[in-house]
Amino acid sequence: MCEAIHVIRFPLCLSLPSHFHFCTFVCVAERANLPRNMIENSMFEEEPDVVDLTFPALDPDEVVYEPRSSRLLVRGLGENELDEEEEDYESSARLLGMSFMNRSSAHRPSSSPYTRQAPSCSRPSARTMVVCVLFLVIVASMTMVLYFLPGCTFTRTGCPKSNSTTPIDPAYPNSTNGELFPWTELRLPASIRPLHYDLTLNPDLKTMTFTGHTVISMSVQHNTKRIVLHSAELNITKTLVMSAVLSSQCDVTVLEYKPRQQIAVKFTEELKAGQHLVLTLDYSANLSHNYDGFYNSSHTDKNGVKSVLAATQFEPLAARKAFPCFDEPAFKATFLVKISRESGYMTLSNMPKVTLLNGLLLDEFEKSSVNMSTYLVAFIVANFTSISENVSDTLVSVYSVPDKKEHTRFALKTASKLLQFYNNFFDKTYSLKKLDLVAIPDFLAGAMENWGLITFRETSLLVGNNSSRLEQQLVASVIAHELAHQWFGNLVTMSWWNDLWLNEGFATYMQYMSLQREFPELDTDNLFLAMRFRALAKDALNSSHPVIVKVDTAEQVLEMFDSVSYEKGASILLMLNASLPGEQFRKGIIEYLRKFSGLNTVTEDLWNSLTQAEVTPQHQSVSEMMKSWMLQKGFPLITVSRSKGQLIVFCTILSLWHIPVTYVNDSLLTCYIILFVSDNLINNVKWLKLNYRNTGFYIVHYGDEGWKALIDALNQNISVLTHEDRASLIHNMFALSRLGRVTFRQVLSLLNYISNETDTAPVTEALSQLTTIYKLLDKRQELGLVARMKAYILNRFDSLICKQTWGEELSASKQKLRSALLESACSLDHPYCVQNATELYKQYLESNRTKQIPGDLQRLVFTVAARSDEGWVQVLQMYAHATYDAEKRKMLQALASTQDTRRIVWILKAVLNGETVQTQELPLVFSTVSNGFAGHLFTWNFIQENWNRLIEKFPVGSSAIQSIITSTTSQFSTQAHLDQVQGFFTSLKERGSQMRVVQEALETIRLNQCWMDRNLPAFRQWL
Repeated sequence: MCEAIHVIRFPLCLSLPSHFHFCTFVCVAERANLPRNMIENSMFEEEPDVVDLTFPALDPDEVVYEPRSSRLLVRGLGENELDEEEEDYESSARLLGMSFMNRSSAHRPSSSPYTRQAPSCSRPSARTMVVCVLFLVIVASMTMVLYFLPGCTFTRTGCPKSNSTTPIDPAYPNSTNGELFPWTELRLPASIRPLHYDLTLNPDLKTMTFTGHTVISMSVQHNTKRIVLHSAELNITKTLVMSAVLSSQCDVTVLEYKPRQQIAVKFTEELKAGQHLVLTLDYSANLSHNYDGFYNSSHTDKNGVKSVLAATQFEPLAARKAFPCFDEPAFKATFLVKISRESGYMTLSNMPKVTLLNGLLLDEFEKSSVNMSTYLVAFIVANFTSISENVSDTLVSVYSVPDKKEHTRFALKTASKLLQFYNNFFDKTYSLKKLDLVAIPDFLAGAMENWGLITFRETSLLVGNNSSRLEQQLVASVIAHELAHQWFGNLVTMSWWNDLWLNEGFATYMQYMSLQREFPELDTDNLFLAMRFRALAKDALNSSHPVIVKVDTAEQVLEMFDSVSYEKGASILLMLNASLPGEQFRKGIIEYLRKFSGLNTVTEDLWNSLTQAEVTPQHQSVSEMMKSWMLQKGFPLITVSRSKGQLIVFCTILSLWHIPVTYVNDSLLTCYIILFVSDNLINNVKWLKLNYRNTGFYIVHYGDEGWKALIDALNQNISVLTHEDRASLIHNMFALSRLGRVTFRQVLSLLNYISNETDTAPVTEALSQLTTIYKLLDKRQELGLVARMKAYILNRFDSLICKQTWGEELSASKQKLRSALLESACSLDHPYCVQNATELYKQYLESNRTKQIPGDLQRLVFTVAARSDEGWVQVLQMYAHATYDAEKRKMLQALASTQDTRRIVWILKAVLNGETVQTQELPLVFSTVSNGFAGHLFTWNFIQENWNRLIEKFPVGSSAIQSIITSTTSQFSTQAHLDQVQGFFTSLKERGSQMRVVQEALETIRLNQCWMDRNLPAFRQWL
């Protein structure tokens, strides 16, 4: 069932600059019968299909707008799918063909189908002759009637059209008023380009409604009789168009097609290329009750007084919910925003405020000095306070509700320092006069990079005066990510969402790189390493997708915001930077930002800039090197074997990859980028460790001898390898175990050294992997194995657990190590851990909460306390009155960790209704509840019963929905659960059945099932 792949390997090497080499491996493979498992099939995918996106010539008005002519060859999921009309024809043809073949083959002789049969004839019967003659008469009569009728093209209403007209128009859908809507595509036509928006918004925070007045100046790019743009949930009351052709302002009718959130204006006279026109729209709408568009929110201060506010979240497809617009990244324009407000409120937008008009409470902001995509526009109406400072002629401000002003100082210090770093690193100063960072009390995403007005969840921006290093690490990481977007994403923007990684992968990479340089005390190296392990786990699924993939629906746009775009994108950039000589990476980035400032790009533009940054006689195109990493899913497995004292390195894949390989060995403990010139790679070494410091996006199998040599080396002296390399060995070993390439006994053999480990990354990786197995056994109710696995974990890590202190700890790395060890120990009822946590909670209560619990220990202390009825009620009361959001979130996780089924049901309902617990915390609550044995079935039942309400609050395909599905199903491992999950999501149809995360969930359940079936007998023996 779960066998391996047999591969014949031939390395083919390409020379690069003298200090390093890329090696391209060509593999000829013979596939055995395999499960579609989590690593094998994604790392060993067939060579990707490459689809040339070159289309037949279209009428200019039919062309979807793309600002530049450069185009990538894209290999995407579903690339061979047909549209509905083509699919109908295809299905019909197949049915007819199959019917004919089945009918004709029924009388075939049993001889080979390739044998030529002698012709055979028989005289037809008289009856057959009569039928044939009658058929011919009917056909001839119909032909004569059609010939003598007036020329006609038949339509639904009869025959109004002459046959002399041009070919039939595309199948236009019906708009809301019954007229045909004049556009058929998801993406807007290229015929009109917006130049400037003049927006006036009038929110009413009492009725939770708003009115708007939008004036769009635009240019005609191609002759057309229509304007098509986006609008969603807006009641448009008046529309005017002014142009030189029309000579005066005139009313027009707006058509709306709700399924694609598009509106259109049709003209009788053709608009000519080069003309300018102005479209004015008045409208009204409700403030959204979800977390996108222009939405309402609220907060309660320390005195119990509730205040309301309105804020925006437009990425990726929600600007259209606040004002009619060309809501695609490539349609950049300038914006001038005016917002009315009541006294007692203030307003914010992307640009600085310039004036208060006529004494009225109508705030006007400067016209944007840069062209922006609509998803970057933002505005807020609230009662916030701020602190500020000037950095390189930019006013940096941090806003919060008044009660939390003292929690903003760390964010201001961090943002100011990182702004200076990015100004220098990118050799391009931040583009705007001001940079606001705003903590929104009710905000679903971690943060949003709106140009000049970055919005954050409070826990992602506010840090208390006694906060832990880990809390500071989280806040600094989010700030660094969003500030990087001000260049990558805002200044230079991807042309379409299929290249989202250009925004998110780059911002993720820069967040870690900038913090490593500017805030080394936050120890983000381990954070980045853990992120790369997560990316490998996600990309190991066969249901994963290439970094660049076709995006044809709104749901697919939302699904692009996943681990592949963020984490794999960042991992690939790290690997590339580590492979390029000297400053080539930074020089290429600077050239990219300079050349495409204010424009839209595709991935090829970045690769070209990096290639041209440093031209040498041996230089090679970065595009050629990186194509395999961008256009196919998965990653390579490199195998090391030993033969006659020599080590042979080869790759085990079914595709072509360019892999920069680094190594360290026992005789030369430094890193080298190597070139495979022959199979006899390395002689006379005891052990070899590839992927030095885990900068490459691949895993390595060393064979039985190679693993034994590495294990022996670690048992003798763990310092022979860096902590990244030790963590990498643990990660790779568990991954290979899931593949069936190594036995679980070998995994346990590697972990024998762990009691001597003192660094965070190896310990946390080992704990994470073992905890996953423990939870699978627990959910399967393999009680005997659960008890033995628990005993194994506690025994293996006991010495490390008992060495941990319970007081304040300043090192971020040690805080992470301590919290990981003690949380695992307490969850497994380690007496030392439970006793100390209970005592710390008791001291906290007796001091009337003045004796603070160290921040990295708060979650485990509250969780232990909430195990009892009295403790759970106490934690709930503290949660209701807590004002510091980081502490409050840990209390919530403690409440959700309960094994009391009544309380599980209560907290699930509370978070869905937004009562006591904000709905923004729903993904966190589902994840925490699902970890427990009692909770994992309740969450699955809750999803099925409340699916419609869930997708009302969070769009299908959104990150929140992805998180809920993944956390709820990831620990299932039985056929019964697989059938339930598959049956439920299949029944949803357009309400969620096509989501990629559903395929990932089903695949994960199958993998869990396969792994358990294969390993349970061995577990009973080894444990």
